[in-house]
Amino acid sequence: MVQTDLSGDWATRLAPSIDELQSLALNAYAHMPDDFRALSPQIRIEVADFPDEQVMEDLDLDTPYDILCLFEGWGIGERFHLRAQEGPELLTLYRRAILDYWSEHTETLGEIISHILLHEIGQSLGLSELEMERFGSEH
Repeated sequence: MVQTDLSGDWATRLAPSIDELQSLALNAYAHMPDDFRALSPQIRIEVADFPDEQVMEDLDLDTPYDILCLFEGWGIGERFHLRAQEGPELLTLYRRAILDYWSEHTETLGEIISHILLHEIGQSLGLSELEMERFGSEH
């Protein structure tokens, strides 16, 4: 039986670091449609390996792999209050859970990151699945 080498450069590659995953996320966000990004102009995107203990407790998570990302900021119902101007919205991506998800699916890591950003930000803005799908197809 003839075997074909499909290893490419994977023999020398490591899993993306926190900084690399953050760069991938920032790049994915930068390439989303302008009108989508305009809906949440102050968003800050960060990456952590896992959620901290407070997030685990607040969300009643069984394992740190139960959450891919967390949006913290002003939802659609709070967006127009004066206190909403207190600071930027924060979207934290959880690297280890995302890599675990990636290993079990056929999407590229970039596609997964884009999908997570679109849906997490879109949900916070009160967008419907149809609206998010439209923004995703423009991407």
